[in-house]
Amino acid sequence: MPQPSSSRGGLRGLVVDLDPLRLDRQFRLLWSAQLVGSVGAAMAVVALPFELWELTHSSLSIGLLAIVQLVPILLFALGGGAIADAVDRRRLLTVTQTTLATVGLVMALLAAQPNPPVWAFYVVAFVMAGVGSVDSLTRGSTLPRIVPRERLRAAIAVNTMGFTAMSVAGPALAGQVIEWAGVPAAFAFDCACGVASLAAIRMLAPLPPHPDAARPSLRSVAEGLRFVRSRRIVMAAFVIDLDAMIFGMPSSLFPQLALTVFNAGAAGYGLLQAAPAVGAAVGAAFNGWTAQARHAGRGVIWAVAAWGVAIVGFGLATFSFPVALLFLAFAGAADVVSAVLRSSIIQLETPDRLRGRVMSIQTLVVTGGPRLGDAEAAAVAAIAGAQFSVVSGGLLCVAGLAAVVKLFPQLIGHELRHDGAHVDDSADGGEPGEPKAPSEVNTVGGPSESAGAAGPGQTLA
Repeated sequence: MPQPSSSRGGLRGLVVDLDPLRLDRQFRLLWSAQLVGSVGAAMAVVALPFELWELTHSSLSIGLLAIVQLVPILLFALGGGAIADAVDRRRLLTVTQTTLATVGLVMALLAAQPNPPVWAFYVVAFVMAGVGSVDSLTRGSTLPRIVPRERLRAAIAVNTMGFTAMSVAGPALAGQVIEWAGVPAAFAFDCACGVASLAAIRMLAPLPPHPDAARPSLRSVAEGLRFVRSRRIVMAAFVIDLDAMIFGMPSSLFPQLALTVFNAGAAGYGLLQAAPAVGAAVGAAFNGWTAQARHAGRGVIWAVAAWGVAIVGFGLATFSFPVALLFLAFAGAADVVSAVLRSSIIQLETPDRLRGRVMSIQTLVVTGGPRLGDAEAAAVAAIAGAQFSVVSGGLLCVAGLAAVVKLFPQLIGHELRHDGAHVDDSADGGEPGEPKAPSEVNTVGGPSESAGAAGPGQTLA
């Protein structure tokens, strides 16, 4: 039986708990794959809008990119969740990572052309968004299968720390690569990272579906939707994130702000993209307290409020590039707290047989919300200017937060025990998420390693 993580207090309790990396080999491999893959993904996220701006000099073209990426997420995510519940998740991750690496290569070849057609980038972005959404939800639904329940909240924090750290490296590195070697080199780097991530995934043990998993169908998709609708605290976690991302996500304006407001060039654009991730990385490194926090719902509320205020500050700080970066970093730190606490709520409230489908809805939210935010910010900027778009979006985020709290009072009272189990069901409808004993968690994904065990793929990327 896996041993529970030791209690942590004082300053040590603030630092993220690395026990999941030390004890669970399957988690270590998946974390390594995400670590490398997220660097490449961040490179592509930076390079693609920059290339479109260079080709069109229009923020609306970047807003259109957000819409083009949103459509396949809406089309593929829900169906992808049903598939993830019904098939071996390692096999599915192998397919998605192979496709994403190929997409990076295609984008590199396109960008290397003297006059690449703009429409071709939209087509590739369509494929990348659809496959990426399935990849993301599959990873998310895999986590509780490879980590015991008492270490799940720590694993979510470690996962977030790794992702945010690479999200810092990716945009900052992308800006420098674009400055020195051009956009094609950034896309080529994305392809190489995809190949390395695929190698780590292939080293995972098989992850077969739950014995009670439903076959992929419209009925199985509807079952996942009904669960979220009945479980109000899960629905609240999704809605509050949509509020933050739709109104308070100005990343589509970063090329325009970097090149025309701050006059910081491609390197400055990379810094704007990296600044939220820098704050998130610092916040994630000292995010150990979230694994012990009882009042998860209240924590999410305060974190989203801090995000909205920071975005307003960023919009008002166009007089100083360093100050603007500081506000973005503060926003990123608030966002990572929200992300870890929301993920803990969702994972711990969801039974394994439904987890892929619920993660598909989370993927719709966390990938679709920012794209709606990009489109909203670009549209407002085209009418009233970039600064007005940023400031008004931050204010709307805070106003929307008040509406979400009124609509979902469960957020205020929701608590989690230190062992990760849900506490208060009195304010929530629906059945709880079928908690399991720690000894039952890893029966499919493979046993947790002892602290001293060694094996293939143990070295982190």
